[in-house]
Amino acid sequence: MGKSQKGAVAAGHMLTAEAGAAMLREGGSAVDAAIAALAMACVCEPVLASPGGGGFAMIRDGASGKTTLLDFFPQTPRQKRGDIGDGYRTIEADFGTTTQIFHIGPATVATPGFLDGLEALSERGARLSHQDHFAPAISAATGGVEITSYQAYLSTVVEPILMATEAARSVFAPGGTLQRAGENFLNPALAETFKKLGQTSWRQTEIPEALLKEQGEGGHITEADLQQYGVEERSPLSLSVGNAKLFLNPLPAASGTLIQYALRHLEMCAPLSLAKALDTADQARLSARGDLSVLLDHPLRQKGTTHISTVDADGNACSVTVSNGTGSGEMVDGCGFMLNNILGEDDVNPDGALGWPVNTRPASMMCPTLLDMPDGRLIVLGSGGSSRIRSAIFQAVAHLGLNGADIHKAVEAPRLHVEESHLDAEAQLEERDLTLLADTFADHRFWPQKNMFFGGVHAVQFDPVSGFDGVGDARREGAAIVVN
Repeated sequence: MGKSQKGAVAAGHMLTAEAGAAMLREGGSAVDAAIAALAMACVCEPVLASPGGGGFAMIRDGASGKTTLLDFFPQTPRQKRGDIGDGYRTIEADFGTTTQIFHIGPATVATPGFLDGLEALSERGARLSHQDHFAPAISAATGGVEITSYQAYLSTVVEPILMATEAARSVFAPGGTLQRAGENFLNPALAETFKKLGQTSWRQTEIPEALLKEQGEGGHITEADLQQYGVEERSPLSLSVGNAKLFLNPLPAASGTLIQYALRHLEMCAPLSLAKALDTADQARLSARGDLSVLLDHPLRQKGTTHISTVDADGNACSVTVSNGTGSGEMVDGCGFMLNNILGEDDVNPDGALGWPVNTRPASMMCPTLLDMPDGRLIVLGSGGSSRIRSAIFQAVAHLGLNGADIHKAVEAPRLHVEESHLDAEAQLEERDLTLLADTFADHRFWPQKNMFFGGVHAVQFDPVSGFDGVGDARREGAAIVVN
């Protein structure tokens, strides 16, 4: 490995990856890179990442070798307001080939964990300050970022959410209509927010007061929710895949257990075997028997997620996945960001708008992942992609741990997904495999091109011999940077 190499970053946007890479160039750690990348994602991936949401981070301490999972996912409020009134409404998102119902408004907002998560990350291995971390995001939000085709598509899908309130329109449609690919997106209010966060904790800024003011019109979050929210540190779910050791998101998240279940039912790393294992895990999720019952009865499927993977020369690593749901349409006044709509997700609300359990971390499909390979490589990966997160990571891990694939082949391999006995598969699989899949799953759909539907696995690796490598999933305009 070249002595000058400092690390690698992979993410869902080139600017997100570049912000993390800038920290590595300045002598920062993988944790510094992850924090800076998360802040930048809020600027250039605003449909997927927001200070109003939350997520999970898997951290490897290079010195001790310890692996820790940080849970900063949104928490359901401590109490329900009896009459949600105008705080809850329904919109329809247009995916082109289909439409989907979403719920937005102040009553759909769960207590955010994103900013507490950044502070918790900083306490666990950061070498640089928040001023350093937020500098790239401040510059981008002030000078503007060019909207990519993928981000423009996402905005179009959730247009009713981005246009739901005057405050949201002022940020996402300053000219009266949504900005298109190639146009310059500015967010000076978010830049000012990050400037303040570079100086002090978010709890000492105007954010709590502004958030509670927004919630006063039909929301459930109170001052007690903000004060008593805490980032949870958990021991990862660890298991063997071939001769590799895998670290997954543990309970109460659903993802790790489902991936573990599928791996235990995997006979070989072939498309039909992969599909059957995924089907077995999904049937367990649906039937919710035994130890899975509490977890899998109503798992939450984040509609909008993005992922960042980082690793540095000292063996530190951070795999972090975040979500804002699809967004509530509600902006924190003057702060430049939208709050989540986690309480509006049908999967966490089986009994309707007031069906959510109070003061609880909902189950999540997000699964930041680490993999220790028998040859000494450390692989850091994760994915966005709603319910397909579990199948995307399951397949990448199977290719890495059982097939010996490198990270590029593991990410680029054609994917499939099985849910409620329906198979979706990318048609780049071998013709023989497609025939076997079609014969086994009568209800199936083959996708002619690789598609964002199947997630976006962004991965980096540290090899003590050859150094660093990274890959961003082209399905979601992913980018990877090796810092020399």
